[in-house]
Amino acid sequence: MSPIRVLIVDDQPLARAGFKAVLEATGGVQVVAEAQDGDQAVELARRHDPDVVLMDVRMPGTDGIEATRRMPNQKILILTTFGLDDYIIEALRAGASGFLLKDAPVEELVRAVRTVAAGDAQLSPAVTKRLLEQVARRLPAAVPRDSGLLADLTERELEVLRLLAAGMSNAEIAAALVVSEPTVKSHVSSVLQKLGLRDRVQAVIYAYENGLVAPGPR
Repeated sequence: MSPIRVLIVDDQPLARAGFKAVLEATGGVQVVAEAQDGDQAVELARRHDPDVVLMDVRMPGTDGIEATRRMPNQKILILTTFGLDDYIIEALRAGASGFLLKDAPVEELVRAVRTVAAGDAQLSPAVTKRLLEQVARRLPAAVPRDSGLLADLTERELEVLRLLAAGMSNAEIAAALVVSEPTVKSHVSSVLQKLGLRDRVQAVIYAYENGLVAPGPR
């Protein structure tokens, strides 16, 4: 099996070296390039076409959010620290596939890279929901992206989207709707395709922005 090819983007050389050492020690990951800012990241991503971009948010010059916007075809895992929730939500809206705390355990970093490389969102729906609720309380009213697309969803697909945005896993949605898990996966795939979304994280954001779900109480 070919190794997962990773581009590491961080303005701190020691941080890049640490991530590289941890990932390559697994034997299943190859760091193909390192970038110290967003502009360099965009250029190296174009040159190497990595499977996953490990992207810091705050960097001098072009930051991780703008770099993410400029890499629409890349799978991007955002690196962040506590207290930067507003940056995280903007990065997810820009197209990132998930986020990871910089001080996360080694095994969590490796698992996150593998998950994103496989085409899935990095975090469980429940964790994603907690982040979005925390951030949504501090954001102004969201502007719908294109709520007209919701009319293309069937009643069951709309129900699946609401449950997905509420933080349920496929298994939990299947139990709630009394259907099989493969059926739920089929509905989720259809929802993503009809709404032009890349993954579950984007679907949760879409649901919040279009008023299908609301943040929990303070």
